[in-house]
Amino acid sequence: TNFDLSQHAKHSGQKMEYLDAQTGEKFIPHVIEPSVGAGRLMMTVLFDAYNEEELENETRTVLKFPYEVAPYKIAVLPLMKKGGMKEKALEVLKELKEKGIVCDYDDAGSIGKRYRRQDENGTPWCLTIDFDTIEDGTATLRHRDTMKQVGANERIQLDQLDKFLNKNEFGL
Repeated sequence: TNFDLSQHAKHSGQKMEYLDAQTGEKFIPHVIEPSVGAGRLMMTVLFDAYNEEELENETRTVLKFPYEVAPYKIAVLPLMKKGGMKEKALEVLKELKEKGIVCDYDDAGSIGKRYRRQDENGTPWCLTIDFDTIEDGTATLRHRDTMKQVGANERIQLDQLDKFLNKNEFGL
């Protein structure tokens, strides 16, 4: 709110107004109070991370949390529940959790809808387990902010995944 600045202006006699150069409107800005507290800190992080992006035919809501504060660091998504993909995805999920990486699993709906859900959750990475994963131990890794797949030839070796997540070798 603008309570703190309004009270300061009232009691000090100093103007705390901001002039919008485009509209000529004067107003007292609303601010997040600088006092420390878990609630205020969380609101500041949420406020900073929240984005709505206009795509061709939809609005994409995404929480662009920094990796360090994202609730989930990666989501493991089997392309389909059949063909051994679900089992492989659950195996990868277990291995990541054993290494201390906080991750999510989702196999409901289309892969596009699952990506969008993870964007809304603020999950920085989505790992898609597909037919090639079963054959060669590689998977696609999608970055939340760019919506692009990263890795050599747009695939990543599963045995390099935890190292990649900790060091972000692709510079994103």
